[in-house]
Amino acid sequence: MKQDKSRLYGAVAAVALIAAAGGFGLSSLLNRSDAPPAAAADEHAEGEEGHKEGEGGAEKSAEAPEGIVALTPAQIQASGINVVGVGRGGGGEARLSGRVEPMIDARASVGASVAGRVERVLVAPGQSVRAGQALAILVSGDAATFRAEADAAAASADAARRAYERDRSLGEQGVVARQEVEASRAQALSAEASTRAARARASAAGSPNAAGRASISSPIAGVVTTVQVGPGGFVAQGGIVAEVTNPSRVELVFNAPPAAAAGVRVGSPIRVQGPSGEFEAVVTGVATGANAQSGAAIVRARPSGGALPPAGSAVTGAVVTGASGEGTTVPSEAVQSVEGASVVFVQTQGGFRAVPVLVGRRAGGRTEILNGLNGSERIAGANAFLLKAELAKGEAEHGH
Repeated sequence: MKQDKSRLYGAVAAVALIAAAGGFGLSSLLNRSDAPPAAAADEHAEGEEGHKEGEGGAEKSAEAPEGIVALTPAQIQASGINVVGVGRGGGGEARLSGRVEPMIDARASVGASVAGRVERVLVAPGQSVRAGQALAILVSGDAATFRAEADAAAASADAARRAYERDRSLGEQGVVARQEVEASRAQALSAEASTRAARARASAAGSPNAAGRASISSPIAGVVTTVQVGPGGFVAQGGIVAEVTNPSRVELVFNAPPAAAAGVRVGSPIRVQGPSGEFEAVVTGVATGANAQSGAAIVRARPSGGALPPAGSAVTGAVVTGASGEGTTVPSEAVQSVEGASVVFVQTQGGFRAVPVLVGRRAGGRTEILNGLNGSERIAGANAFLLKAELAKGEAEHGH
């Protein structure tokens, strides 16, 4: 009987030890501290003594202010809380539809500068080309004429230059009058100018050789999208030979009603929904009356970071309209509800403080703050709800 009681007491002691260890592990997980366990135990003991002394008279330590969540910079980083500044502006929200399109300088319709017969086509649709790469070879009588004129002008310029050098030498010897030397110099300069003009015409024609073969080159680097000629065909001057697009230079193009476009400002943020999800963009230009048929305005935007979907992808956007520089705005996720009131967690020296605010309109992922902030604060943006949960937990523990 005595042995059974001894075993029972031992089992009870083991259970108590395990429970104490488990409770300590959970406490250390929820209340992480840099103090070693021994120091924490000493502080707990001192706290109990202080509490006992406080029961006899005055308390030695004040309670932490309400609405404060104490966090170190390392804890803020580990929890993923994003600290952001307070923005300016306010306004309504307009929803726009648009597409991903190549930029103006990322599309080239390459035409023939002279009329001629297509001798060779050097590219095919889908092929990548670099700037200046030949797309096709033409044989043109006009091109042959340009080359002949350039060669003739170069020969005349050379002869005029030699005549001027001879007259200048004779003028220095007193054999030729000064007026003749000056006239010879003017003829040499005129011949050089004619040569430059003739060479420019030949270069514009594709730098043909003496037989009139000229190359048609791409002005940009990109991918050939269409080829509209074939070997043996004839292309007129200005006729399109091929089209080239640079797929890496694309932008967002939205159609907007004139009333909505009037309130959109360059630099305004726009929240875009594409085939692969939602992302942020910035307005780069607004052109009112760009579409003569519908009267709609064009709003151009670029992504704030990352790549856009492929050209031709349909997108929708939400942009703030009627924004002014006098209002104060914060990310909508920064506004939390605590005991029925809207608060924003403002960063302090040792963590964050819950500041009650009066909210206004919500647009473009941001919320207008009518009262409570002066605009110079740094606040918790993404994951601010973690501070709300920590604050609620602290108040619950304080209530107990």
